Amino acid sequence: MKTTSLKKLLLITLTTAGLVAGSLIPAQAANKSITCYKGSVSKVVSAAKPKCPTGYTTTKPVASPTKVTGATPSKAGGVVAINATYKGKISLLWSDSAVTVTGVTATGTGTTAGLEALSGNGSSSPSSQCDAINGAGVLGSGADTLKVSVDSTSKGCAADADAPTTVTLTGNALITGGTGKYAGASGLLKVAGTFAIKSTAAGFSESPALTLTISGNITTK
Repeated sequence: MKTTSLKKLLLITLTTAGLVAGSLIPAQAANKSITCYKGSVSKVVSAAKPKCPTGYTTTKPVASPTKVTGATPSKAGGVVAINATYKGKISLLWSDSAVTVTGVTATGTGTTAGLEALSGNGSSSPSSQCDAINGAGVLGSGADTLKVSVDSTSKGCAADADAPTTVTLTGNALITGGTGKYAGASGLLKVAGTFAIKSTAAGFSESPALTLTISGNITTK
């Protein structure tokens, strides 16, 4: 009985010691994985306590926006103001029933919007002191020009019934296009001016001084 008891006691002791020893051995920690980045290079690191190598970080780099080459930026339209006074000459040729403006040349000052030069022509068939006028012209020179044409409201009014007298011009100039930065431009400009005449006899021609003010907004494409 004693032998058996000692064996049992020894077996129980060894088993207990094994369980205690087993509880003292730490369990192997499960591996974790992280992704490390360095520029365009990425690397996966797996360990119980993973750590990025020197020079690497866990922050993923932000992709740079794709640059589109060969694209032409859109050109937005706008509004250009003009408020200029043009001074020069107007050449007139009278007939029995009409007057022809064979040419207008003038130079502008003020807010010219880069359109310092003025040229044009026109006509009228006067039957009273105030009559409608017709005409077209070009503002500017070189690459940037603006084309205009007087509308039906435009008139020339003489201060007196007979020459010599002063003629006052009023009305509007319709923008019909242009070149350069004014290509495809539109708008309506206000026109006012004066010039003097010496005679209205048929065949009489003269080139009196002309002062013309043009103002308004030019709409560009």
